[in-house]
Amino acid sequence: MISKDFLKAGHAPTLFSAFLYFDMSFMVWVLLGALGVQITATLGLTPAEKGFMVAVPILAGAVLRVVNGVLVDRIGPKMTGTVGQLIVIGGLLAAWLFNIHSYMSVLGLGVVLGVAGASFAVALPLASRWYPPKYQGIALGIAGAGNSGTVFASLFLPTLAKTYGWTTVFAFVAIPLILTFIVYQIFAKDSPNQPAPKKTAEYFSVLKQVDAWWFMLFYGVSFGGFVGLSSSLNIYFNTQYGLAPVTAGLFTAFCVFFGSIVRPVGGGLADRIGGIRTLSIMYSIAGVALLLMSLGLGNILLGTLFIVTAMVALGMANGAVFQLVPQRFRAEIGVMTGLVGMCGGIGGFYLAASMGLSKQMTGSYMASLLIFAALAFIALIGLTLVKKTWRTTWHVYGALDAKI
Repeated sequence: MISKDFLKAGHAPTLFSAFLYFDMSFMVWVLLGALGVQITATLGLTPAEKGFMVAVPILAGAVLRVVNGVLVDRIGPKMTGTVGQLIVIGGLLAAWLFNIHSYMSVLGLGVVLGVAGASFAVALPLASRWYPPKYQGIALGIAGAGNSGTVFASLFLPTLAKTYGWTTVFAFVAIPLILTFIVYQIFAKDSPNQPAPKKTAEYFSVLKQVDAWWFMLFYGVSFGGFVGLSSSLNIYFNTQYGLAPVTAGLFTAFCVFFGSIVRPVGGGLADRIGGIRTLSIMYSIAGVALLLMSLGLGNILLGTLFIVTAMVALGMANGAVFQLVPQRFRAEIGVMTGLVGMCGGIGGFYLAASMGLSKQMTGSYMASLLIFAALAFIALIGLTLVKKTWRTTWHVYGALDAKI
């Protein structure tokens, strides 16, 4: 899948830097979810408060992705990423130094962590602008595979919190972020093919185009499902199956791992058979898996199987969406990454928050998962409606050597 031609086509050091920056940013973006059980034990949170706590960074990241999308086109992705990394590192060190121990302080930290989630709107344009259309799927799949950082969060952070306390974890996670910042400064470079800066109002002219709204819906479902589950599974395994925090973290890491590593596979498959066909398959699988997950099966192995299936389908769908976006909006990739990424974050906020509300109001997670399964099927219907038009008209946007 990664050919010699691909390696020669772009700038490998920048692609690696984009991946690493995105990876470490994602690790801290879901930090509150990974520590959710321990924070809840200290603060005595209700199910709804737990759901809102893990959802705040997702919502903040969603909004800030639009800001970053504009900044990427105005000052370049490298400078935008530099500022974002400094804010997150500073926020984590401040939270550690002041030893925060109130619900409102945790929510405030969640807003800062949203800056890390907004790295999506920086890392993908940073990589995308170095590669021609026929390699967009695999290039953005590799850069986007940085969502594997959620695995590290669930795998290591609950154990660190058990040993040293959850506020000390903030200092621990700042260390790899600082190392990543150094790598980013040395190896990341802006592509020479940067679009000319536009007036701010011009960036949002893409909202007048129906295709932009379709992409926002599609990513709201695929990425929203992925990050919403990634942030909530620690608490889900703890409350649904009674697992201890560290064990719940291991189960979460197992599920998130498979959803993370397949993002480049989804992008590569979309390069081969077309993004629309790949998305149609993945939305179908995700919808069925979420439907089965909503049943709240008592068998943890069977329940985990359905979660892994949903995560894999959603992860591959993420890669497929961003095989298509640069074909249609190459000149506006910065702002489109921000807008589409924002809707992905909004989808994740909805799922994470609604799972907490569903649990508190009904005693189970069924309602929230059923609604999200329905959204996957709505996305599938939307693809069916647009696929003929997209395949017959996108040549005017320069999508000549890529499969749609």
